[in-house]
Amino acid sequence: MSLIEKVREQIKNDFSGEGTGHDWWHIHRVVNNARSIQEVEGGDEELIELAALLHDVGDHKFHKEKEAQEKLITQLMTDLGAESQKIKVVLGVVKQVSFKGGEVNREVDSLEAKVVQDADRLDALGAIGIARAFAYGGSKNRMIYHPDEAPKEFQSFEEYKNDKGHTINHFYEKLLKLKDMMQTETGRKMAEQRHQFMEAYLEQFYAEWSGTA
Repeated sequence: MSLIEKVREQIKNDFSGEGTGHDWWHIHRVVNNARSIQEVEGGDEELIELAALLHDVGDHKFHKEKEAQEKLITQLMTDLGAESQKIKVVLGVVKQVSFKGGEVNREVDSLEAKVVQDADRLDALGAIGIARAFAYGGSKNRMIYHPDEAPKEFQSFEEYKNDKGHTINHFYEKLLKLKDMMQTETGRKMAEQRHQFMEAYLEQFYAEWSGTA
């Protein structure tokens, strides 16, 4: 069994049944997005797939320890027989994937990191992105919407991470920004229709909220 197959099996087992929108099927879609982008943009196929499979291990949304991602991925890959150099390269990509509100869009230092970052962000857009946003908001006891609470411009990642605002604000604080933050031309093209769908959804949401729909 190849390293990718071993990692896929482990991740599927670890993330199955997760209820915040960061489950195995999210990871599966990110892998498929990454493959689609890689076919056009290039990059190391094995590295891209490993990073896509592992990108949510130790994620800051679920682990308070700053080094959780590095520790957990290192342990997982070591247990599956990966060499230390392979682990180091994969970590170099994974660490650049996650969106961190309040930070300037960071420079991404490799094509592989650009591909996986775009692949992950695509799954935060469109119909599935909307479903995931409300699933995550519900898991954190966040309101769907409050008309008196405007979106925020966060000054730091800590401020973004600790915010308890309603889910509709999340569209403006993150989701609607993603289209213009795509790192590859293929990612930008794939994001366009999903972005438009979210804008149409918000129009319908406000119309229903105000009783005009």
